[in-house]
Formats: sequence, structure tokens, C-alpha cells
Amino acid sequence: MDRTPLDYAAIRQRLEGQHGPRYWRSLEELADEPAFAAFVEAEFPSIAPEMDRRRFLQLMGASMALAGLAGCGQEPEKGVPYVMQPEKVIPGEARWYASAVPFAGYAQPVLGLTHVGRPTKLEGNPEHPASRGAATAFTQAAILQLYDPDRSQAPKHEGHSSTWSAFQRTAVEQAARADAAQGEGLHVLMGASSSPTLRRQLAEMIERWPRARFYRFEPWEGGAYTATEQALGRPAETHYRFDRAEWVVSFEHDWLGPGPRELPQAVAWGERKRRAARGEGEARLVVVESLSTVTGAKAANRRRIAPSQLRAYVQALVAAVGGGDAPSLPADAQRWVEALAGQLQARRGRCLVTAGEFAPQDVQAAVHWVNQQLGNLGKTLHYSEPVTWLDAGGQRLSGLAELVAAMQGGEVETLLMLDCNPAYTAPGDLAFTDALNRVPLRIHAGLYYDETAAYSHWHLPLTHALDGWGDCRAADGSVCLMQPLVRPFYSSRTEAEVLALMMGDLSPDALALVRQTWQMLDNDAWRKALELGFIRDSALPPMDVSVRAPRWDASDAAEAVGLSVLFRPDPCVWDGRFANLGWLQELPKPISKLTWENVIGLSPALAEREGIANGDRLRVTVDRNVVEGPAWVMPGQADDTLSLFAGYGRERAGRVGDGLGYDVSPLRTVEQPWMRDSAQLTQLERHTKLASTQPHHLMQGRDLIRSHPRDVAFDEVTPKPEQITFYPPPKQRDTAWGMVIDLDQCIGCNACVVACQAENNIPVVGKEQVEMGRNMHWLRVDHYYGGDPREPTSAFQPVPCMHCDQAPCEVGCPVSATVHGPDGLNEQIYNRCIGTRTCSSYCPYKVRRFNWFELTKDDPPSIQHQRNPNVTVRSRGVMEKCTYCVQRISEARISARIENREIRDGEVKTACQQTCPTQAIVFGNLQDPGAEVNRERHTKRHYALLEELNTRPKTTYLGLVEEPAALPGDAQPLELRSAKGEGDV
Repeated sequence: MDRTPLDYAAIRQRLEGQHGPRYWRSLEELADEPAFAAFVEAEFPSIAPEMDRRRFLQLMGASMALAGLAGCGQEPEKGVPYVMQPEKVIPGEARWYASAVPFAGYAQPVLGLTHVGRPTKLEGNPEHPASRGAATAFTQAAILQLYDPDRSQAPKHEGHSSTWSAFQRTAVEQAARADAAQGEGLHVLMGASSSPTLRRQLAEMIERWPRARFYRFEPWEGGAYTATEQALGRPAETHYRFDRAEWVVSFEHDWLGPGPRELPQAVAWGERKRRAARGEGEARLVVVESLSTVTGAKAANRRRIAPSQLRAYVQALVAAVGGGDAPSLPADAQRWVEALAGQLQARRGRCLVTAGEFAPQDVQAAVHWVNQQLGNLGKTLHYSEPVTWLDAGGQRLSGLAELVAAMQGGEVETLLMLDCNPAYTAPGDLAFTDALNRVPLRIHAGLYYDETAAYSHWHLPLTHALDGWGDCRAADGSVCLMQPLVRPFYSSRTEAEVLALMMGDLSPDALALVRQTWQMLDNDAWRKALELGFIRDSALPPMDVSVRAPRWDASDAAEAVGLSVLFRPDPCVWDGRFANLGWLQELPKPISKLTWENVIGLSPALAEREGIANGDRLRVTVDRNVVEGPAWVMPGQADDTLSLFAGYGRERAGRVGDGLGYDVSPLRTVEQPWMRDSAQLTQLERHTKLASTQPHHLMQGRDLIRSHPRDVAFDEVTPKPEQITFYPPPKQRDTAWGMVIDLDQCIGCNACVVACQAENNIPVVGKEQVEMGRNMHWLRVDHYYGGDPREPTSAFQPVPCMHCDQAPCEVGCPVSATVHGPDGLNEQIYNRCIGTRTCSSYCPYKVRRFNWFELTKDDPPSIQHQRNPNVTVRSRGVMEKCTYCVQRISEARISARIENREIRDGEVKTACQQTCPTQAIVFGNLQDPGAEVNRERHTKRHYALLEELNTRPKTTYLGLVEEPAALPGDAQPLELRSAKGEGDV
């Protein structure tokens, strides 16, 4: 598509002439651009270019170069093939092991699936209350990071390969110097951690070397701990109980979006929605924000504000619940806040007010006071000691700014940087690398030889969480045990072992260090904890607190001048720590559906005013610091606001992540890490072609999203009679697998997409191929907007194969490569397919993917080690699509036959269903009247996608639930549907 700016006047004119809602995928679609229409009409937008093999392997990264490597751990050994089958090992039999993967210090509880010792898949731990069997996209991709060939494989000294023995000499000398000076000159910087073992080790270091200094830096943690210290008098962890909150009001808080606490929050909200569906109270979400977020997309009421208005809105709410004078707000905004306060007062103890960790600290502190006034403490939220600890051995850990000051002052003789990358993530005004170069001995320990490692004298490779021993706490504070799923691939050490080395232990053992921390557990209790994956009753207990009255920061109260710039972590690669994972780089971002790059987001109003189109190169300048990147128009964003996303602009991420996008660090400062004002925007002459899947696979001109008012949405109905057809009736069998997807539950988090990719060996294709509409995901999550681009509503719709009973693809295939199976599945026979792509042309749902390149031709056998051995690895020139995870169906069928029984309802879970945090997907046997999938199909919300085509799909949907009008400006739900009230949109 070209870069001609959109005709926003024409868009407004079209919307004004509409009756009822209209859902749209992109502004180009809404403008009916000729270039966009041409893109949609062409099933394959252009001919595949010649792809350089070396560049292709770089793009595939870990997905193509996954290493089932000869182990080079502490004692390298050669792999030996089976001659005699080992006792108790059955080839092909999968085994599960409980473990955990840390993310920004918080444990993500998992079960790891291994095939004959090879980890191939992660699932959420169903026994853990923070997981309940679900997982996020980040957690699913951790298995790919385990096999990443770009991970650091051996120590480096001055940039050259070295050995652990060589570093041991340095460690012994350093320990002797520290003993002589009581640790003076030794400084340790760590990322956020919740590990009890690491905390115990730091306490031992402090006791042994009292003059040593310790620091903590987690670049995108936000100010939540500082805000609770202001509100409560001490830092605390805030535990939200979204499952108990009937009304949730969030100020600039994307708690359903990506982050280390995303999973338990999404799981709890999904439970709240299901309870509301059963008539157990309400489940209403109100969001006040300036950027388009996942949480805002799922809100029943979303109010778009300028960032400078946030404090005034919270002050007005404080005043409305009895906390002083109200600020000067526009009349309509004041009425809205007062009505909101009235609704919250009516639900005392059953509501919840939250503020995001990137909001001003006085705003966050005030929200804690509002919750106390509403009687929510101890009911919909409680507090505990911080999960990611802030101190050790009685010493409070300092921040990065204090470390930089110490380095500039010549106080640092030895600096150990453990699991962090401040050379890349530090705010630009700190000039971290300049200060770092003044340190005589710099030691870095991390998974990758990254930007910080390049500035260090020593780089030590850390063991991945899945091949090393450790412990950490989940979001609820419970202790999870990390046990290795496989021997270490590389010559690496755990964080605990590195600290032990620094204290002079030349042969540290990670298991012994963790076991020492939990020596109060006898052998039986320890074994049970390992089997379970966590220690029962180890969650941090609630604290008794009293919240102080709000105190407002007058220095921050001035009205913003010029454009405001908001900085946020990227929803797929976070702060860049996942930049080398092809699965996450190619994962469409939940709102924009962009891949392989970050952008400068701006509102439709600003784009119209400045004549900016998607892909135009922009320069953002704040105090002479500059960032350049491509533009992306974000419906729903505040007018004079720019959004910049971290995680890109990497130089040492690895072959996949290097050289993509821009780095936000130059614009961030220590005092203003999340927002800057007075920004200048300059449009450059260049244009960048962006790889967004938002216009791909468009089912244009049809009503795809349906909705019902709450008072009728859950009414039971008799299924509609089937339409007349020329097809002969299908043969009745005992099994017919089907799926129901609840659009009201789906939060668009994309966990299902990565789970499907991991389960079914789906390759990464690279940015160039995504630009042409050739991404290979078998499951996509479409994002639809509704209404005015300035104030749109949103809806997410996962679209796998429909598995139609009357499938057009089966009619179109000239060689019967796609056929109907005995269980009602629409099956794809890969070795019969000749690549005509007729089935894709015939498919109205656009769920088939053509494999343009032979992605596995030159791969050595070791690369197969991450792949699921129960799924065929496809070759070039065949069609691929969702199979309902037929391999899992087969496993359940075999088990049932061995036990001489029928497959139980719920025994088969597809990969997407298994990982979904909100349980939006239900799968089962449509021939079983008692199956949950059948119960879901008997409600008024149930419908089939494009049912007028009479394809009789087995994948069907439950429509959105519209909340009744409750606040000023709410739409009346009954105005949004046909006179018959059938939910047609």
C-alpha cells in the first residue's frame, strides 16, 4: 500500500451515514482505499522474491537453528545412542516435569513436556493457583529460548573465549581483596529477583563484606513499590482479586496486557466473567487511558484522556468518595466521575480501583486510599511484603542512578552485573556506559553476550531456567522450584553458582545451594514439592495496613506543553530480553498486529493534521535527544500524544533481533522514565514498509462480530434447524470434534497463537514474507474496531480452521489432499498435496497457509530436537492448517482403548485451549449431549461464522455481551441491533 495520507473527512462522512455499529480492521479499510482493496483482492499479494539462504537462517533464528546440542555443561559428555533400551524408558512416551520460568523476577509456573529427555513444550501448572494450567505467550516461547543457538555458550574474557577455570582465579583473587577490605570497592547489580536462595546468598555476602554495596535495576518495573511506600509507609506488593471485583476501574493500567503478572490477573478476570454469566454478580470493566491497550479494548466503558488529565480525574474521584475538594474538570467529565463514584459506593467491598505502574506515584498512592475508602481492603485486594525483594541482610538495595554516581566517583573497583543489561536498558541521561568504563574490573553474567557484556572484562554465561536448578516466587508469593528438564546445553552456571564463585567456592552446586535454603523440608517433603512444582502454603501472608491520605505532587501539576511522549515495553519482546526469539518477533502485536518492528504511534487526529500515513519516517525530539522510526496511526490514542515502545534497536541481541527498529533509551530519563512532554515531531522524506497482519485474510463485507445485551445473552435457545443442502447427509459416528470460542472471554493476548506454533512445529518466515501476507500461523487472532476511529470499541476473534461439515476446500482440491476424517475433522494429507492452492481460494475463512519455502531442507538432525515428534514437519509446496491438534486426540483415543472406555469430556485439550488464560476456548465431542461444548452451543450468543454460506463449521462462537448503560454517555445496547433482537450487528 502507498503512503498517501488517509482522507479522514471521507471516513467521518461514511460513519455518519451508518445505522448500527460497523466493525473494521484498519483505517485503510474504513477509507476504502483502492490500494487496500487491491491488496485484499489478491490472495497472494506478490511473487515470492529470491531469499538469500543466510538471511533466511538469520530470520528463522532459534526456530530454525534449535540445538539438540552435545552437552557442554560442567562435565562435557558425548551423546551415546541407544543400543539396549534403557529400563523404564518407553520411546515416544511423553513425561511431564514441574518447573518455573522467571520473568522480571516473578515465577511463571509450568509443566515441561519431554520426549525421551528432550523438552518440547511448556504448559501452565494446573495445580498452581496463579496459573491453573494456563500460560502466556512469553512463557510458551521460553522453550525456544532454551534451544537458542545464540545463547552464550562459554565464558569470555576481553571478548575472547575463555574457561571457568580461568575465571576461578579471578574470583579467588577478588574474594581475597574483599576479605581484606571488608568488601569495600565491590559492587553488585542485579535485575529484579524473588529467589529466596539468592536473597540468602546476598545476606551472607553482606555479613561477610559489610562495606560492599548492592543495587537493583529492573528497567520496566514501574513505580508500584515506591507508590505503596508513599501510601502505606513501607513498600508492599499489591495483590488484586479480580475474581471478586464486580466493578473494576483502571487508570492507565493495562493489567490484562503483557507483563510478569499478566497470567494470574487474566485467569482471575476470566473466572469473574464466568461467575457473572451464571448470575453471580456483575463483571464490568471501566478504563481511563490515553493509549490503546488490551485492557481498554475489553472495557465496557473506555474513556480516552490526555496524559496530563490523569491526575485531575483521580483527584475528582478522591473528592467524590470523601477526600477533599474536586479539581477543575470539564462539566461532562465531572458528571462522569461523580456517576462512577456513585456506582462504586453502591458496591463497597465488591469493587476495585487500580492505577498502572507507569502512572505518577501520587496517582498510584491516591488509588490505594480510594480502595480503603470503598471498603475493598481485605476483600478485592490485599498487601504483602514485596515479591521481588528490595533488600537483603537488612540492607536496602540501591538504584541504578546511585551506582552510576559511585562509578563516576571512582568508588567501584569491581562490579558484578547479574542477569541485567543496563548498557541497553538504562535511561539515556545516565550515560551508563561512560561511567562503566571507569570500573577496573567489570563482570557480567547473562544468557547472551549482549550490549553490557561487550563493555565487560568478563562475561559468564548463565544457565537457562529450564536446564538449571533454582527457586523463585510467583505473583501470589508462593515459592516455585525450578528443576532442569534437560542437562545444561552449554558451559554455563546458575545465578546462585556465580554468587558462590564470587565468594570463593570453586565448585558450587546449584541443587545443593537451593537445598540449603530449604533444608527445613525433609526428603519426602522436598520430593513432593518437586513433583508439585511449588511449596504448598508458602505464599506471602497478608499485611495489616492503613493507607495515608493522598498527597499531590505540585511540581508535576503544570499543563503539558506540546506533544506528550509515552514509553511502554513492547507487548511481544518486552524490554528486548526476548528480541532473539523468532516466535515472538513474528507474533502480531495484540492491538496493531505489527510484527518485526516497533513504531511511533500517533492518533488519527494528529495524523490528519500533519498529513502522516502509516510507515512515514518520523523524528521525535525532546531536549535535543532524538529517536527516529516509522509512523503508525493508532485509533483510540489521545490526540497530542505519541507512543514509543521499547525492546528494539538492539545491537547484540542475536542474529534474529539485531538491527530491528529503534531504541527508546535516548529519550528516557531517570526522573521521567515513562513520559516526556514538550516533544517535537518532524516528518522525514523516507517511508518504511511495515509488516502488519491487520489487513491480512480479510473476510470483507460480512458481519463477523455479534453481540447481545446481558439480560438476554445467556438465555438458552433451541439450536436452529440446518439449512437445506445438496450434499448427502454425513455418516453418523460416535465422535465429532468441535470447538466453541467465547469472544466475550477472549482478551487477544496471543498465548494461543504461540502455543499452537510450539505444538505444531510451525516455522517462522521473516518480515519480508509477512509483508506479503505469507505468515504461517495456523491460528490468528483478528482485532476489530467499531465506530469512530477517535473513540473506537474493540473486539478480538481467534480464527482457526472451521472444520466444516460441508467444506469448500474439499470440493476444490483436485487430488483429494483435504478430506473429511472419521471424527469429523477436515484433514490435510501433506504428501498428497501438489500445491495448487485451490483449497485456499475456496476457503471463505482464509485459514489455510501455503508453505512457500523448504524450511527444513538443510537442517542437521540435531535441529529436530525441539520439535514435537508427534507432528509432521512439512516440506515446501504444501498447504497447512489447524488440525484441532489431532495428535492429542490420537493420544487420548489410544489411552481410552487400552483402558477399555470412552474418551472423557475434557480429556482432550487442544494447545490453544490448554494455554488460554481466560478459558475462552471449549473443545469436545459434539455427539456427547453432556459435553461442555454442547452446553455452550445452546445459548442465545451462539453463532457460526459466515453461517449464510452453509458450510456447517464445527468451530463456532459465542458473541460479545453488552453491559447495560450505567454511566453518562453510555450507549443503549438495544439501539445496536436489529428490531428482532437476534443480535445481528
